[in-house]
Amino acid sequence: MTDFFYAIQDLFVNVLFAPLDAIRALELENWFAANLISWIFIIVGFVAMVYWMIQLKGFNDNNEEDKSISSHSFL
Repeated sequence: MTDFFYAIQDLFVNVLFAPLDAIRALELENWFAANLISWIFIIVGFVAMVYWMIQLKGFNDNNEEDKSISSHSFL
């Protein structure tokens, strides 16, 4: 039974966390390259937020949303 848990440990430590170890080693050489993935996620999130705001403004300009006080039954 302990071999099963050692196999799980080996999978995570030696396989799944290997890219993170590589990024940790890269940080000592170049900080910008090590944080490239974070910058990509920030840019994608910002673009998604801008797109969402543009879509909300379009729906607001067309008056497609029911803004009446009794629009929901619980109100």
